[in-house]
Amino acid sequence: MSKRKICVVVTARPSYSRIKTALQAIKEHPQLELQLVVAASALLDRYGSAVNYILNDGFEISAKVFNVLEGENLTAAAKTTGIGILELSTVFDNLKPDMVVTIADRFETMATAIAASYMNIPLVHIQGGEVTGNIDEKVRHSITKLADYHFVASEGAKERVIKLGEEDVSVFNTGCPSIDLAKNVLEQPSLNFDPYEKYGGVGTSPDLSNGYIVVMQHPVTTEYSDSRKHINETLQAIKDSEIPVLWFWPNVDAGADGTSTGIRAFREAYKPTHVHFFKNMEGEDFLRLLANSECLIGNSSVGIRECAYLGVPVVNIGTRQNRRERGENISDVEYDHVAIEKAIQDWLSKPRPSLSTIYGGGNAGKRIAQLLVELPLKFHKTISY
Repeated sequence: MSKRKICVVVTARPSYSRIKTALQAIKEHPQLELQLVVAASALLDRYGSAVNYILNDGFEISAKVFNVLEGENLTAAAKTTGIGILELSTVFDNLKPDMVVTIADRFETMATAIAASYMNIPLVHIQGGEVTGNIDEKVRHSITKLADYHFVASEGAKERVIKLGEEDVSVFNTGCPSIDLAKNVLEQPSLNFDPYEKYGGVGTSPDLSNGYIVVMQHPVTTEYSDSRKHINETLQAIKDSEIPVLWFWPNVDAGADGTSTGIRAFREAYKPTHVHFFKNMEGEDFLRLLANSECLIGNSSVGIRECAYLGVPVVNIGTRQNRRERGENISDVEYDHVAIEKAIQDWLSKPRPSLSTIYGGGNAGKRIAQLLVELPLKFHKTISY
């Protein structure tokens, strides 16, 4: 019996860690053939190209799609999506997959969903049904309506996908594959690498032995014109920090220019000796770094998902993660340096939050691979009037 060809499209650096354990399970399954396509910002070095990590992990890349248009504004995002549809259609025509898998909610994932849907290739959506405070929610729910199967990360997400009109027989709560990596970290939680030596980066190398905080803040696409102002508030909050800060570069979203410019201007103006900046890091190393940190600052979904499982305190800034299901590890604040600084100090002065399995218990990858074997290639939705 021939293997079922599963084409997974990775379009951004966070998407790789979100799907890595499922990729491994697909690759190892005797009834599946993995076709891995890497596209969009996942190929861009200035945002921390994921390609080297993918290759080092033993995966073969079936195709690369360079479709990011320069500009980091709303027009560039729309055109990047359009180019993605054109290029991915050709890739799918060449690879002839039995199923296509798209991940989460970034704007580039819309291209994967549209191309697969119009080519009558069964579409599997990972992490649908969640709600947030920006364009990602519109993208996520749109992909839900295009997808044939839904592998969601929580019970709340499953209920929401069904309320959107999808049949319950097509919706599966697999948990989030990134929690699989977090589970591995919890089993051996010590910081077993030197982040400066392994990943380089920019800035001085403050001593981490007495504690440190991690910052990861992305622009919000619906507030992209304010991204410089938003990042300045966070920079101001950590300017006089007495604890070392490890800062990670933002995603390639509308407003990323403002965020990046703010960070560079801060470096030039203050030449901070307690802050080090990184582009990217292997998923498991990043989670290990988080697990050993005092807290995470910013607006990344890693604070909502993996940090909940790891029990890492989070100061969640602004609207990007509005309405997401969350554990006890989140303190929500506005774009205000005084409020951010206070929230940091609050976490530093109290016990760490309890662990949460709201986004899964650490076996999502194998569960996803088995579903990809078992589910029929033709799913006929029931239409009611």
